[in-house]
Order: sequence, then C-alpha cells, then structure tokens
Amino acid sequence: MLILMFSFDIHVQGLNIRRLGHSSKEFHLSLRLLAPFTFLLFSMFPMQADAIPESFADLAAEQKPAVVNISTTKINRSGMMQPPGFPPGSPFEDFFRDFFPPQQSRESHALGSGFIISSDGYVVTNNHVVEGADEIIVKTSSGEELKAEIIGTDPKLDLALLKISNGKLPKVRLGDSDKLRVGDWVVAIGNPFGLEQTVTAGIVSAKGRVIGAGPYDSFIQTDAAINPGNSGGPLFNVRGEVVGINTAIYSRSGGNNGIGFTIPINLARPIIEELKETGHVRRAKLGVHIDAVSKDTMQALGLKNTQGALVRQVEAGSAAEKAGIQAGDVIIRIDGEPIKRVHDLPIRIARHKAGDRVRVEILRNGKRQMIPVTVEEMADEVAMAGKQKQKQAPALGLALSDLTGDIAKKLHARIKAGAVVQRVRPGSVAARAGIEKGDVIYRINRRPVNSVADFNKLWRAFKPGEVLQVMLDRHGNQVFIMLRLPQKNGRN
Repeated sequence: MLILMFSFDIHVQGLNIRRLGHSSKEFHLSLRLLAPFTFLLFSMFPMQADAIPESFADLAAEQKPAVVNISTTKINRSGMMQPPGFPPGSPFEDFFRDFFPPQQSRESHALGSGFIISSDGYVVTNNHVVEGADEIIVKTSSGEELKAEIIGTDPKLDLALLKISNGKLPKVRLGDSDKLRVGDWVVAIGNPFGLEQTVTAGIVSAKGRVIGAGPYDSFIQTDAAINPGNSGGPLFNVRGEVVGINTAIYSRSGGNNGIGFTIPINLARPIIEELKETGHVRRAKLGVHIDAVSKDTMQALGLKNTQGALVRQVEAGSAAEKAGIQAGDVIIRIDGEPIKRVHDLPIRIARHKAGDRVRVEILRNGKRQMIPVTVEEMADEVAMAGKQKQKQAPALGLALSDLTGDIAKKLHARIKAGAVVQRVRPGSVAARAGIEKGDVIYRINRRPVNSVADFNKLWRAFKPGEVLQVMLDRHGNQVFIMLRLPQKNGRN
C-alpha cells in the first residue's frame, strides 16, 4: 500500500496532474490511468531486501524474550600453603592447618548477556563472562532468575554454553553471517552497565577484523552501541536472525566509541554444537608454523602477489610432514577457498575435525600443487600427559592422568606420584573448591593418591555431600583444600 501511494505521488507530480482547477473526478481518473505504469516502473528498480525498516520495535519485541542477562559470583580463595622444607605427610601439616587456616573468602561479581538457542534451555555467552565463576544466575526478560550450569567452554574463541531448566523457553533463530555486507543494518540487545534489555542499532562497519584476541580472530565490526555488560549478547540482522555474538569494544574510556567487535555466528556455530555434544572442543591441527607473505618473500619466490601463508616450519611427525608439505611452501587455498592473508589459515583448519581429509593447495617453486592432508587433533597446551589417556571424573568436573617423571618436571612438582589435573569443568564442584589445571592430587583424607585409579577409589568410598580433605602439589607448592562431594555421586 505504501509503495502504491508513493508511486502515484511520483507520477502525479512528474506529469503535472495536480493543476489548479482540476476537478476531483478528473484527478482520480488520471491516477487510475497511470496505475499500470507504476508497477512497470518499480519492477525496473527492485528494493533491497535488508533496507532499513521504519522502526526496529517489532524486531526488539520479538527477540527480547530470548535474550538473557547473566550475573556471576566468584569466590576468591587462598589455600594454605606449606612452607618449603617439610615433606608431604609431615606432622607439621596439622600445626599449620590449626594455626594458619586459609584466608577468608571474598566474593566478586560480574555482569554479562546471553541468548537462548533451544527451547530446552541452552544459552550461549562469552567464556570471559563465566570463566572461574562459582555461581551463574540467568535472568530472563520476564524477570525470572534461574541457576545455570556450564556445559562447556572454548577460551580460544571466547565461547561458553550454559544450560538452564524451566520448561519450554523462547529461542532465537541463527542466521548466516557470511551473507552480511559492510553497511548492512544490525541490532544489539543486551545488558550494558546492568541496564537490562537495552536495544541499540547500527551498521556493519567491517568484516574479518583481527584484533589480537586469539588465533581465530575474524570479527564483525559494528557501530551499534556495545558497552561492558553487552558481552555474550546477540547481534541481529534486520530479519531478526542472530549473526554474531558481541564480545569486545575498542575504547580508551571504557565506554562505547562506535567500534564494537562481534564473533560471526558461522564461526561459532560448529563450536556450540560440539560443546553441546561433548562439553569440550577438539580442534584440528595441520602442524605448520606460518607467516605472512612479505614483498621481499614475493620477489624471492617469484610470486604474483602477497596472498597466502608462508610455511616457515613443519613440525616433525605432524600431519603436514606426513603429507609432504615443506618449509618454504606457500599455502594459497584450503578446500578450494583462497587464503588471502595468513590469519585465514587457522580459521579454515579450525572448521575441521581430527581425521578429516583436507585439500591443501600450495605454491612450490612457482608451481601449484594439490596436497591432501589428514589433519590431526590439536593437543591441549596445558595438558602435559603426552600420549597418556585421560580419565574422567564427570561428577567432580575433572579430567585426570597419572603423574610421570616428565610431567612432574614440566610442572615443577616436588612429589613423585599422584593424579594430574588435565581439565577442570567451570562451575563444577572441583572448580568451586579451587582445584586448577596442572595441580597434582597426592592425598585424600591423609590417604596417599599414587594414580588416577587410587583417586577414583578413594573419593567414591565417601557418601554424597561429604567433605574431603585434599592435598595438592601446585608447581612445587603444597596446597590444602576442602572438596564437598555432590549430593548425588556420579559413577564413571
């Protein structure tokens, strides 16, 4: 209707139909005669699909119920550290426990945003919003506050998946961030500075931004107002689909300067699905050290441009070495997609899982070659168990391995046997107790722990809800903590 009215107005003015002295009957007759030409004219000039709407009110009203506010509580603990010189099991442990108890706990609080992706209560936010939290509360648009459980996190991409339970919940629709264009309108909804359900609008300012946040930087830049507290909240396109996860801002004052950064939903989607299925991320690894192609490199190698990733080093025994990739090669395509800059390569490989066959196109001595590579799993940087198989204690939120001489050396541990903490699930009973990745558990309630088998045997012997006295070696320091078992012990 608006298009027709607008069309008639153009034709009427263009043909000077609105002359003084025309009768009302003659004027309406002129409009009827011109109507067929109106449709012909507008068929020649189609409207853009993502043109700015008259208002974002309908989008905000429809999407706000699926956007949540997230508040976290972190208890800062300080365990009792035994002075150097006393061996494990020393009778002086009781003395220090009685006269030098752990310092009093202090609470810190933080705010963030998130959005519900499924009606059964899965919530997406940033990892930095919930990292190290002892309690996470999700507040819905209706004001209801629900405790959330961390299903899994990915610090490298700064993602976290939470779970709340409250029957059937409203959810967002995920869009296609690859279809975004610079200049498209976008809308952010979140919790800036604790101001709940705040709606802001702007445009896509740039794509593929690298800001030094990690190896998988490829941010959408937007001038939609994003402030502290917006972290983890959704960025919508004009169709009401989530195209990004608001993560960072560029600011010298701490407030919005019109430069915000958002994780593209296409980059986040496979990570979210993997966290939902397994609780952690297993990334693929090619096994090369790469660098940008400089002008000097381009001239020396006889290249036509500086696109691609120069292979500086090939790791011994890696998937790349097995496939025949060599130092000095320039990787120009992965699975047919061009590598325009060095930062594109890790992002392309990260889309794959260990065992996938990847087509790597290289330039070597000025000639193109296609090399198929079966990518391998990227090792956890902090997990130092070598090829040892990790054993899970899901009820406690731990992944463990047996302590070996090599691992003890790398961890600077002073003990000879124990269970090495490889992973701690955020929000778990182990995390709340203060156990950290790299700790070595060597005693429970004065009983020695020489292996993961010992650890599992000991803690399972206690009743749900009981408190365990746990001794840890933390990089050579001895730490005493109290770990309360969950009310319902899981068995693994």
